[in-house]
Amino acid sequence: MNFINLREEYPNFSYNWYKIDEYENEYKISYEFEITGLSKFNPTWIIPKINLAQGSIKKQPNKELLENMVFNLGMVELVSYWKITCSPNVNIKNIYLSSKQIDWWKKLYFYGLGEFFYKNGIKTNIEKFMNITTGSTKLQKINVNEEFTGALVPIGGGKDSIVTLDIIKDDFKDNMCYVINPRGATEETVEMAGYKDNQKCYVKRTLDKNMLELNKKGFLNGHTPFSSIVAFSAIIVAYLNNKKYIVLSNEASANESTIYEEEVNHQYSKSYEFEKDFNEYVQEYILDNIHYFSLLRPISEYQIAKHFAKLPKFYNIFKSCNVGSKENKWCANCPKCLFVYIVLSPFISKKDLINIFGEDLLNKQNLKGTMEMLSGLQKNKPFECVGSRDEVNTAICETIKKYENSKEELPALLKYYKTTKKYEEYKNKENAYNVFYNKDNNVPKHYMDMLKKSEIL
Repeated sequence: MNFINLREEYPNFSYNWYKIDEYENEYKISYEFEITGLSKFNPTWIIPKINLAQGSIKKQPNKELLENMVFNLGMVELVSYWKITCSPNVNIKNIYLSSKQIDWWKKLYFYGLGEFFYKNGIKTNIEKFMNITTGSTKLQKINVNEEFTGALVPIGGGKDSIVTLDIIKDDFKDNMCYVINPRGATEETVEMAGYKDNQKCYVKRTLDKNMLELNKKGFLNGHTPFSSIVAFSAIIVAYLNNKKYIVLSNEASANESTIYEEEVNHQYSKSYEFEKDFNEYVQEYILDNIHYFSLLRPISEYQIAKHFAKLPKFYNIFKSCNVGSKENKWCANCPKCLFVYIVLSPFISKKDLINIFGEDLLNKQNLKGTMEMLSGLQKNKPFECVGSRDEVNTAICETIKKYENSKEELPALLKYYKTTKKYEEYKNKENAYNVFYNKDNNVPKHYMDMLKKSEIL
């Protein structure tokens, strides 16, 4: 359906209400969003109450603070429903937002939907795509006088969060794992890392079925900034469980644009820019007690892969393929699968890689175009959470050296790569990632010390 026509037919979207229902063992959070004249939407979250150490349960949370957090989670949740028609007018009923807050949210929506706009051929700008009006009730920032300790670690089931858990294992007793809609790889990762029931929080997020039906009918659909959902929901879980830090696993390459020479980044809400913006927003409008940062921001995908290779007990557990996620498998045909295979290839044997993925992805001719996109032989990267072009070329060249040093025949994709200009550019180039450090990070000293102790830096 046409962006302009939909905006004309459905000009008004509203965030009607949020609600918190507390039960003996859980909180249920409900929202109502509405596209006037089309549909209402009622997504929900279920957050369990966790029995903390010594069987104690957190005392009753500050109601005003919890409401503030839940409202703000709704502000990022709404974008999944707004994108159906991209209504130009968005009304936040009842709750007041300052002009500075409105600008903050518009920035997240606009850049977080960069891929959505690009794929749907939508030409717009940050001033014109949305007008936000608000209510009159102002939610206050509240700093609570409680002791916050340890880390809440979001787990996605891939190699990155596994590496994070390994690096901070000395703090094991103070850590908690956080998973949205757990599946095989996430649950198995938490279990293999040794976390027990009182050290894990599995929440259930449910999308409204009306959105899914409208998607089937051809209304606008596409990628939304999911990591911002992780951020705002993790603040709630960290507060309810007295965790001082939310420790992400986003690396330096998450900052790189997907589309060549344009600001269209599939990983925008994993970027350092969003990380900084999020901390500033939380500290100005919600509370000071919790700090959100990515432990892996100082390092590269190459270093992460090198460290992961030292953790063989996770080889047959980790999964980060979106295509195969529902079946808890690698599809062995998508950009994410090929990227992970490439970046691990310098460090993990061919036999082990085939055991992990089910086949030798470097020998699949149908992935030639995908390799070209990952390496920069084609200008644009795939719309996936993958490393930088530079990291991909470095890993491919290191793998070629590994094959040639062992006098093994090169698989098809590596034979092809040797004929390209990228091979000529990188074959004698110094590996910048064996010793790599990205200074643009928010890692506290305690965690930086653990990074150094792990010898990853």
